[in-house]
Amino acid sequence: MKWLVVLGLVALSECLVRVPLMKVKSMREKLEENGMLKEYLENQAKFLSNDQKKDMTSQSLRNYLDLAYVGLISIGTPPQTFKVMFDTGSADLWVPSFFCITSSCYKHRRFNHKNSSTLKLPPEPISIVKIRYGSGIVMGMLVNDTLKIRDLLNINQAFVLTTWEDQAFGYFVPFDGTLGLAYPDLAKAGGTPVFDNLWKKGLISQNLFAFYLTSKRKRGSMLMLGGVDHSYYHGELRWVPVTKQRFWQVALDSISVNGIVIACYEGCQAILDTGSSVVNGPFEGVLLIQNIIHAQPSLCDKYIIDCKTIAHLPDIVFVIGGVNYPIPARSYIRRVAFGSCVSTFSSFRDRMFSSNTWILGDVFLRLYFSVYDRANNRVGLATAI
Repeated sequence: MKWLVVLGLVALSECLVRVPLMKVKSMREKLEENGMLKEYLENQAKFLSNDQKKDMTSQSLRNYLDLAYVGLISIGTPPQTFKVMFDTGSADLWVPSFFCITSSCYKHRRFNHKNSSTLKLPPEPISIVKIRYGSGIVMGMLVNDTLKIRDLLNINQAFVLTTWEDQAFGYFVPFDGTLGLAYPDLAKAGGTPVFDNLWKKGLISQNLFAFYLTSKRKRGSMLMLGGVDHSYYHGELRWVPVTKQRFWQVALDSISVNGIVIACYEGCQAILDTGSSVVNGPFEGVLLIQNIIHAQPSLCDKYIIDCKTIAHLPDIVFVIGGVNYPIPARSYIRRVAFGSCVSTFSSFRDRMFSSNTWILGDVFLRLYFSVYDRANNRVGLATAI
């Protein structure tokens, strides 16, 4: 039996494509350093307020304030390289275009359509695609071109060339575009999402992908496409079914501290989000956690903690599929400028999610290697090395 397990792990690791990810300063950190976070949050609150009456079903899971990891792709012939977020919280691929004249686009690498011999523009009249996020809006046109991710060459991939980007995607955003890895039902632009194309065209050997995220080395993090390298985790993968095939959403049994349930009393939902560096949750549950860890409210929605108390604070335990996944204080507390420390638990700023949903960003995913199995609609978790 042991040999069968070993052979299975070897099979999963064969023919996988490794995409290095770079840990970058989040937009929140950059705004804080430049004294602009308060103004940004005020503008974002106005955007969300004005957006209340609009169709929220068109919105993807994304608030770029806390993005922490990005990787490289290339598009076109000859290839043009872009820094993108590989995002389990959305399903579209977009990059800025030379057609885009907003200041947000000028701050990033833009795709020059004239330099690609393989670009296929849509027939006229060209319709504009709008993708709405928690942070703002991008608009553009759906085109097709060759996409390269490491050694994978995906010919005729549909993606959006943006012609307008909200100011939220400006100078302080540490990426050029996004590559969504959520379920196709979440795609808003049309066309087949990237991962689905890789599988349908036989470019990957397994219909799954995995993330290893680390803060120890800037280039140590990894996206694995088409397989799993078991040397990146300890023990065995624990599998849980996806409960709703849009986001990578699973059932969350409870949240506890020192063996006492403090939130999600009767079960709730959790979404695994590679595009966030925090844990988001309902206001009441997050406030209770802040009180337990003695975090005090401060400016710009921050909760300040005495750095000297980190060694004495309890683990926050998320129970998924009957398995405890603790987050220790050294992981959920972040050191910021001037020697202060802040909590990385945050409540939702909008009404996109119900009161029983939590979003587990890289605060959680740095601790637990995660596998996203489209073939069986399940998520696997194991302790990361």
